Amino acid sequence: MNPRNNIVCESFGWHDEKEIFKFQITNSHGNYVELINYGAIVKSIVVSDKVGNKENVVLGFPTLEGYVKDQSYIGATVGRFANRIHNAAFSIENKTYHLDKNDGKNNNHSGSAGVNNKVFDFIIEEDAVIFSLETENGEGGFPGNLKTKVTYKWTDQNELKIEFLAEADEPTPLNFTNHSYFNLIACKEKIHHHQLTIQGSKILESTADYIPTGKIVLADEYLFLKDKLKDVIQNSGLNLYYIFDRNTKNDNWVCELSEEKSGRIMRVYTSYPGVQLYTGDYLNCDSIGEHNKLYSSFDGLCLECQYYPDSPNHEHFPNTIFQSGQVYSETIIYAFDVIK
Repeated sequence: MNPRNNIVCESFGWHDEKEIFKFQITNSHGNYVELINYGAIVKSIVVSDKVGNKENVVLGFPTLEGYVKDQSYIGATVGRFANRIHNAAFSIENKTYHLDKNDGKNNNHSGSAGVNNKVFDFIIEEDAVIFSLETENGEGGFPGNLKTKVTYKWTDQNELKIEFLAEADEPTPLNFTNHSYFNLIACKEKIHHHQLTIQGSKILESTADYIPTGKIVLADEYLFLKDKLKDVIQNSGLNLYYIFDRNTKNDNWVCELSEEKSGRIMRVYTSYPGVQLYTGDYLNCDSIGEHNKLYSSFDGLCLECQYYPDSPNHEHFPNTIFQSGQVYSETIIYAFDVIK
């Protein structure tokens, strides 16, 4: 089945009596991405290494069952509010809303309201797959009926462009991201020897359960300037929010990840003010992944561009409460190349 010249769609199984489809978008170099409409998930990103070998550089599963059982948000779209909300509660105009406590006493990635395991509708355009979803007022405790669109484009420049659009009919907190786990050597090794640069010299200070204290502090020993992961994480893991140094949105990359053996490099561009770096230390899968292995700690890292976590509970953080009819519009681009 080939509804467009470079987008192939085929059945990938059934969930909740709805058919799940896999979409493959191939560019002029023969590199491709695969997406599924369950969770608006990025299933694979297949790009060449320095000698031309095409391999998948994100974690994923060969079957739908793997994604349904997954607890690590592998490849998923995350929202309506990504990351944590302290005490699973927030207030809008003196009214307090209570959410699922799915991460200790806190809410993470929206709990039962999370879009990561919802079945999206879709349309295929000439160069894009557009996933859409409607979620109801009160789901998981969140106010407002919400319409969400996630658009994926894969370019001849090996750029995966993701656009998030959302609009609610009541004031509600919104924060969408993509939760792909990257491994540029296609899981032949852990991520410890990947080199990372983040254009952010400040981080959010956070508690042991990853809740921001409200303080913005220097990254200091957690600064990444072409550092190998192992030299900064020191055998533990990192789950930190970095604030980009730029004052306004611009066209420059904000993160750069590279791996010497494969020669692959990935640059991240985004409209968001910062990124959550998660080094995958809690990865623990009981389904065989795309790379013929059970994924475990440090098999991949996430660069989740998003608004600040727990924003609704910190007045001095960038506002994430979107008013009725106000359009949420943000982008993330993952661009792949080989080291010159």
